[in-house]
Amino acid sequence: MKKIKGISRRTWTIISVVLILTGVGVYLYPRTANLISREYTVKSITTFQDTVEAMQEQSNHQLIQQDNEQLLQKSGSSQSMEVGAKTEDFSLAELLVRIIEYNEKLYVEGQKDLIDPFSYEVSSIDLSEYGIEDDMFGYIEVPKLNVVLGIYLGATSENMSKGAVHLTQTSIPIGGEDTNAVIAAHRGSRYGEMFQHIEQLEIGDEVKITNAWETLTYRVTSIEIIAPNEIDKVLIQEGRDMVTLLSCNPYGKNTQRYVVYCDRETLD
Repeated sequence: MKKIKGISRRTWTIISVVLILTGVGVYLYPRTANLISREYTVKSITTFQDTVEAMQEQSNHQLIQQDNEQLLQKSGSSQSMEVGAKTEDFSLAELLVRIIEYNEKLYVEGQKDLIDPFSYEVSSIDLSEYGIEDDMFGYIEVPKLNVVLGIYLGATSENMSKGAVHLTQTSIPIGGEDTNAVIAAHRGSRYGEMFQHIEQLEIGDEVKITNAWETLTYRVTSIEIIAPNEIDKVLIQEGRDMVTLLSCNPYGKNTQRYVVYCDRETLD
């Protein structure tokens, strides 16, 4: 068999094919990962929306039944009405009250338990107690980046593989004065793009947060690059209703944090 500079033609062919396949794999992998991530996000959001809708219907049904019970009691009727299997509470209403109390406590106590980056990991509230599985609290939309990600409570490795995460010991994203919900995501990874292009955001760009109760709209107001241990940079700022986006910096490394501050859009 003919050789080229000591290497057979067949060997060169194999090497060429391997190099071509490697190049194709490198080119396709991030795109494939992003497609898989987007499909997972769509399914997760659909499941979340269905769960919330079912909880709202159950709550409304129970309220109607209780109102009818009260009317019958006032009318002196001895007739009784069956109440659904779960009459003990209205999950979404109780969850909202608990979150409001959590956010208020953070502000009053000055986020005293936000000591180091590990403080972010333990979920602030066990959503499964309210019928919401998978730690999913809602989802974030960043139109400028064409990004939609689920928001998961607790910055664990597992949650960060699924989408964006809420950093524990920061305000849970329901809006309100004296709140700052910090939302973090990978800056591109084997799980898809996520916040890969966060540096493209500019002052005035829109960020939307949808939870079980409403959609909140924020606008980018400032951008900073900080050290990982600069916790004071993500604290609640008095009088402001904020969402702060956080990711690694520079791209492909983990030595800094890219921080995008957003304030709630007000209606004039």
